[in-house]
Amino acid sequence: MKFLDTTLPTVAENLALDEALLQQAERGSTGGVLRLWESPDVAVVVGRSSRVVDEVDETEAQQAGVPILRRSSGGAAVLLGPGCLMFSLVLSYEQYPLLRMIDQAHCFVLQRHAEALGRLVEGIHVEGTSDLALVGKKFSGNSLRCGRDHFLYHGTLLYDFDLDLVARLIKSPPRQPAYRADRDHLDFLTNLPVGADELRCVLRDAWNAEQTVDDWPRSEVKRLVDDKFDRSEWNFRR
Repeated sequence: MKFLDTTLPTVAENLALDEALLQQAERGSTGGVLRLWESPDVAVVVGRSSRVVDEVDETEAQQAGVPILRRSSGGAAVLLGPGCLMFSLVLSYEQYPLLRMIDQAHCFVLQRHAEALGRLVEGIHVEGTSDLALVGKKFSGNSLRCGRDHFLYHGTLLYDFDLDLVARLIKSPPRQPAYRADRDHLDFLTNLPVGADELRCVLRDAWNAEQTVDDWPRSEVKRLVDDKFDRSEWNFRR
């Protein structure tokens, strides 16, 4: 598997790169890709079908100078920035036929991550549809985007993140997994007691991502930013 450790200057560019990697695979690029990145800036990122008004405190976000963007995959709003490592996987259905079943796709990726991270920290389990939790507290939220022959699976790994900021900017999600039990963000979320370098190594080993690459579809990223991820019509659509 290819390994791309690349963080682009803006959140819009980083979101665009995930989609561009999926599109590149759909055009015939061979082999899977594991990408890791960590935004130097705090941003709210809502899911493809989210209503910003339902999931984000827009007034608080504006006062804090935190932008709101929309990703191409599903799920609820997340806050990202320093202390939150992001991973992105592009995998083929030909290699992993079970990924065509959404529940099996979540289970396949998250079980692998839980087992890998469990070698560093005890008490990690898959919870809900697409979460990883440490002793019942969530540290990883995940979502996916299905293509024709490949799929994109990406998510967050909190390790040194400002959880108070989540409580300020993100409303309680309209849909909650049962294990949340109506807890507020500060009671529900946690940081993994692991450093970023350790997380990078563990994820890379988990996916046998041995082939380091530094090339990525630059022109496609620019087009996606200009046409989609940097446009309010996309980010604030109802």
